[in-house]
Amino acid sequence: MFHVGDKILYPMYGAGIIEAIEEKEVLGQSQLYYILNIPHINMKVMVPTQKTSNLNIREVVEPETIDGALRDFNTGNTDPVIYDNKRSCNEINKERIKSGDIFKITEIIRDLTRKSKRNKNKLGMDDANMLNTARQILASEVVQVKGITQEQAVNLLNKVISTQEAINA
Repeated sequence: MFHVGDKILYPMYGAGIIEAIEEKEVLGQSQLYYILNIPHINMKVMVPTQKTSNLNIREVVEPETIDGALRDFNTGNTDPVIYDNKRSCNEINKERIKSGDIFKITEIIRDLTRKSKRNKNKLGMDDANMLNTARQILASEVVQVKGITQEQAVNLLNKVISTQEAINA
């Protein structure tokens, strides 16, 4: 169980903080809810405490894990499906996001950045939206873990991505 003040990652929204745990009655049933503040999208979310594992909500990672994910950003091969099958690419990336796994989220950014380069900096709308979502989620976790601003986190990600582009040029 999480506690008030815990920093968490809600995979489809990003990182935030548990502001409260409240009992609410919904559809005639009383249950405990986490009240989450997701600051990078200026949103508050109520999540039943019993549903967090189903939604892959987790505590944010340790700073060493963020550093490792960013350091290893340029490693690994891109699944050819990412390039060749738009529908499979979208499904694969949705599952990666839903997993909440920081390494899978960095894979989305890596793979779609590679795809963009391969296609002369052009991505379809679904891919562009997925890339933007993955970047926002990762940046939001970097903010919570490293205690930096959203702008600093975005600049850090841009630096990592530009390093990848230089390596793959």
